Amino acid sequence: MKIAAFDIGGTSLKMGVVDDRGNILASDSADISHNARDRILQDMLAWLEKNPGCAGIAVSTPGYVDADAGFIAMGGTIRDFDQFHLSQWLTEKTSLPATVENDAHCALLAEQWLGKATKLNDFLMLTIGTGLGGAAFCNGALIRGGRNRAGEFGCLLTSRPTSSDIERHTMSQSCTMTALRKNYSQLQGLAIDDVTGKDVFDAYERNEDAARQSVAQFYQDLAACLYNLFSVFDPQMIFIGGGITAREPFLAELGAELAKYDLDIHIDAATYGNDSGMLGATWNFLQRQSPAETLKNG
Repeated sequence: MKIAAFDIGGTSLKMGVVDDRGNILASDSADISHNARDRILQDMLAWLEKNPGCAGIAVSTPGYVDADAGFIAMGGTIRDFDQFHLSQWLTEKTSLPATVENDAHCALLAEQWLGKATKLNDFLMLTIGTGLGGAAFCNGALIRGGRNRAGEFGCLLTSRPTSSDIERHTMSQSCTMTALRKNYSQLQGLAIDDVTGKDVFDAYERNEDAARQSVAQFYQDLAACLYNLFSVFDPQMIFIGGGITAREPFLAELGAELAKYDLDIHIDAATYGNDSGMLGATWNFLQRQSPAETLKNG
């Protein structure tokens, strides 16, 4: 069985054809920094036309998603998708069954299906990029919450709010690459658009004061939040996804900060990187189409 898989990100749409064993048979990407819903949908239809013979459509997308209905209540970084029934629209246009799931949930599902979590009953997924996403797998099940908002770890506070601007004190504002770049650029008197995450870590390796201060704050805030998550969920493992995990010393540096808490907190990098969204979306599709057959094949 071949599935057309899509991962809608903040700046790019990843497109693939994935079989029911998790093999990616074809892939491509399109720039969606415009965040325009109609153009994204047309790119998806063009990929389906280019790759006929797929049995269904699997989508990973940011925001609050009712995965049972395939409905996006809030589109996250792409607000054009607010209050949009994406699975219904895709089925009407293609006559193919379609499923939609939150992107962080998809990253977790990819790890559960094919990665390092196949034998774990309790684990977390944290995705770090321009924003911060999360998902929790507890007692053998993905936790969705009463309004499909469980796992919004980016909303957790890193300090006591001192004003009505609550968001300024959240993980999303302190534990992301955007926050790291912002802190460093302010210390250096640079525009944030002129600074990349690689720039900051390169400066960190050169022992520049501003970079070392910014990176230290980043790791301190991230470790504090992982401590809080560990205390709430008691996971066997916390997986971390995002481009930052490609930095070889990342896990060791974060682990050194976590060691200060004197707790047995296990962390690891997510396995599939930029492919996790498509793979997790595919697993979500397979489970919903034929759970018994999928479990037997998996």
